[in-house]
Amino acid sequence: MKTSIKKGIGFGLTSGVITTLGLIIGLNSGTHSKSIIISGILIIAIADALSDSLGVHISEESEKNKSQSHIWNTTFATFFSKLFFALTFLVPVIFLNINLAIIVSIIWGLLLITTFSYYIAKENKLKIITEHLLITILVIITTHFIGKGISNFFT
Repeated sequence: MKTSIKKGIGFGLTSGVITTLGLIIGLNSGTHSKSIIISGILIIAIADALSDSLGVHISEESEKNKSQSHIWNTTFATFFSKLFFALTFLVPVIFLNINLAIIVSIIWGLLLITTFSYYIAKENKLKIITEHLLITILVIITTHFIGKGISNFFT
């Protein structure tokens, strides 16, 4: 796989999973509304995929000796992987009750992060996977309490 594609998929997958999980957990903790969570997933899938792919595009352009092909491959791989992985979280939210959907989403997100971390780690696979999972879990816990806090403050 080309480095540019691998880089874009890695960024898009990681950002798509962590951002979407954070959004789902936070919105659920604050609202317990399936329609709000679905709206949030759709909005973040599109807006954040565009934003992240532009950020990656600009970052790649700022580096010397990057071909236009490399830059655009990374940009498109970031956009489509971020969009795709964020949208996969719609499946449990649409088809399951919200409490089960949250559990399934967390398991799905952790599985994706674990699998990709294993794939990219050249050495110390367990250390890399643990590091990435801890960051993901920190996001889940933090957004849960932010959602609860906002709900409590505005109710």
